[in-house]
Amino acid sequence: MQSFSGTRADPHYPNDPARIYPVLTSLADECCGTLARLIAYVGALALLAIVGLHFWDEFPGRDNGPSASAVWSPATRSYPAFAVSQPESFEKTESYEILRHPGGGRKDVLRWAAAAEMPVAELEIYRPGDELSESGPALAELADRMDPNGARELEAAGIIDSKFGAVTLLRLAGLARGDAPACLGFLKRLDQPDLRISGWSCQGDTLPGRRAAVGCILNRLTLLTAGNDPKLAELFARAELKRGSCAPATTAAAAANWVTDTEDPRLRGAL
Repeated sequence: MQSFSGTRADPHYPNDPARIYPVLTSLADECCGTLARLIAYVGALALLAIVGLHFWDEFPGRDNGPSASAVWSPATRSYPAFAVSQPESFEKTESYEILRHPGGGRKDVLRWAAAAEMPVAELEIYRPGDELSESGPALAELADRMDPNGARELEAAGIIDSKFGAVTLLRLAGLARGDAPACLGFLKRLDQPDLRISGWSCQGDTLPGRRAAVGCILNRLTLLTAGNDPKLAELFARAELKRGSCAPATTAAAAANWVTDTEDPRLRGAL
């Protein structure tokens, strides 16, 4: 009887193991190679997608959501950090608003208005955080606050002296020379600590009177609490040593000085 172990493989027999094993091995190698190439291809696509998303997020023209001004929110639990003791003659009510930004910035906004009337003066103390790079130009922001319904830019209106140093005065551009005195904006930047004082005032019947009103607001600005900022406390302590008087005669004379007056400044000395 012929045993199975002694049977010779017929090379023409299709199920011969001598032919099947190499084919299976080659097929397995091909599948592994295809799978490896597929994984590499998918990985390359994923890497390109990650790089593309990164550059899309960094693209400056892309709208990343609400603007910097839209994310400011009232801080109802924060306490006022500043105060302004206005002369009684102004007879204006005062409001105080504190705004916070997720980037860490804080704005203390004081406004003065007559009863049931629009504000006649505003003062903003801005302590920026990480959001400063997202905010717009300070002059454009101040112009929007002075004229919310308009699109006029600001132009220089001289300078005044204050306990914080020289302060730039601004007014809305496009006013004729014979018009009533324009409301005056003001802007002062400080580096140590990082602080921006800005605002506007329509108080006073004449241009020198309005300059005097702005100077009085700044000179009467005091610090109630510095929190954990010793540089802020030092700034106001030093500024108080330079504090000027808000007496009408003194401020009117200072406001009419030829250095700070842009309307027909008087030259000193004979020609």
